[in-house]
Amino acid sequence: MTIREHVTDFYGKPVVPFQPGEPLDAANALRIAIDYDEQQEGKKLSDLLEALLDTPGSVHIEALVIGPWDFDSSEDSSGVVAALVEAAPRLPKLAAIFLGEITFDEQEISWIQQSDIAPLLAAYPRLRELRVRGGGGLRFSSLAHTGLTRLVLEAGGLPRDVVCAVGAADLPELDHLELWLGSESYGGDAKVQDLAPILDGSRFPKLRYLGLRNAQSADSVAAAVATAPILSRLRVVDLSLGALADEGAKALLASAHVSRLERLDLHHHYISPDVQAKLAALRPVLVDLHDGKHGTEDDEYRYCAVSE
Repeated sequence: MTIREHVTDFYGKPVVPFQPGEPLDAANALRIAIDYDEQQEGKKLSDLLEALLDTPGSVHIEALVIGPWDFDSSEDSSGVVAALVEAAPRLPKLAAIFLGEITFDEQEISWIQQSDIAPLLAAYPRLRELRVRGGGGLRFSSLAHTGLTRLVLEAGGLPRDVVCAVGAADLPELDHLELWLGSESYGGDAKVQDLAPILDGSRFPKLRYLGLRNAQSADSVAAAVATAPILSRLRVVDLSLGALADEGAKALLASAHVSRLERLDLHHHYISPDVQAKLAALRPVLVDLHDGKHGTEDDEYRYCAVSE
């Protein structure tokens, strides 16, 4: 399975495509992207960004959604990152960036080539939300920000170095962390022990939502979460989109703190009906068990939702 739909709302604002020559509305999140034909004509996303910055009202933009910049996977996001860094003085209110809002009809998630994203954090001190899609080439030479509250990293396979960078991050205001761990077949080489700095509760004092999503190793991840010190102060645990089966589900049921959550999201799972019933009885926790795929008992035929 791949990501099939474009985001329609980002940072609480409807996402609308930027059209050169049309007036801007700061109440929207502006999406800039080039299509395949434009790339063949030699157009660059950085040129479109410059046109956006030259449009009256651009100084008020709070949210930017960055779509495709390349269709043959030959160009990583470093040029886009550099252009955004250079634009920072002209975007003084920018609080949210989605880098790589690309769906399967444009490019498979595993084909998206990212780069070092740290310069964006340094360039935008008002940034509150950073969302990145694509794990290929993704890295953070440093990961620190005094105001970031939401970090989402979507991948068919999230590299171990990225997971470790998050575990070592200095993000004191972070309250929402979402990592799409993915499959080792697509670069997701992080191990459960690499999550230890996140799960031990020593970092991210304001974290209330933890998403360890789209994990092929969801059973092991669930078992680690079930006994994690950080669980006692979380409100939402999101293990959705993964290959979670009875082993991981039973670990969650045995946890002393899962029943104190507000929400437990497990949708897209391989949990048996009997164990699902026990999870559903964890009142007052809201447990999302939709999109169950029970019947595939063999590990070989259980998949996370987003990989290629």
